[in-house]
Amino acid sequence: MALTTDALEQIRGQLGTEATAAEHVSALRRAFPGLSITRCDAGDIDTETPVLETARFNLYLLDAADHCAHVTADPSRATGLILAEKPKGAVK
Repeated sequence: MALTTDALEQIRGQLGTEATAAEHVSALRRAFPGLSITRCDAGDIDTETPVLETARFNLYLLDAADHCAHVTADPSRATGLILAEKPKGAVK
């Protein structure tokens, strides 16, 4: 499932609400049933650059179409989303 610019903006809008991380994951799963959705702490991802940042989350795209899954910056290759929650002290 390729992600469009509109889909990324829809995701940005969802992540900008006051919902809990679990509620965001549920909402994203309903909105994008063809994508895997994974939640982790921001510190779990070292050197990758997020495709989208909000005050509370970094969003990464997962490409698991080939043999080895990896983070991608290419929305046309996205098979999943990784929602990385920033530490509470990091929220500005």
